[in-house]
Amino acid sequence: MSTLSWQNSLRTKLAKHPRKGECETRPYRIAIVGIGNELRGDDAAGVIVARELQAIVGAKHSDEQRQNASPLHIIDAGAAPEAFTGQLRRFDPDLVIMIDAAQMDQTPGTIRAIEWQDTIGLSASTHTLPLNVIAQYLVSELGCDVIVIGLQPEANAFDTPLSPLVRRAVDELIDGLASILMRS
Repeated sequence: MSTLSWQNSLRTKLAKHPRKGECETRPYRIAIVGIGNELRGDDAAGVIVARELQAIVGAKHSDEQRQNASPLHIIDAGAAPEAFTGQLRRFDPDLVIMIDAAQMDQTPGTIRAIEWQDTIGLSASTHTLPLNVIAQYLVSELGCDVIVIGLQPEANAFDTPLSPLVRRAVDELIDGLASILMRS
């Protein structure tokens, strides 16, 4: 199972990340991009986190708050996160958190916050582009910061549900993100 070090990494990133134009009146914007193939077992972890987190965030924000440029944008990107770069450009985030199942040679269900530059070589077989390529594009084109939260899969067999260990990690990640982001 995972430790809470991913939460500490994210809190540290949020605390020290310089906000674009400190004198601007717009709030700090965070985009969460859930990535994965929901037909491939534990590879669906990222998209499930995005969907379930959206339900929690949506329930806690009124329609008026959502219409007034919410500082949080959640995307279920499926297996093609590059298809959502236009949506991210329009949102203009300060930080993008990419969530994906990642072969990290850890115990199944482990959650790690990973700097995007360190994702070179992480397995991402269901993606059309590697995460580091997408992250580099976002950093250079949008001027935002990017962090990847990886979940170690147990199995990515076709047409299977999440394994119990990864389901527990997904729940932990959702609870932790909701707690951190609702305070930001």
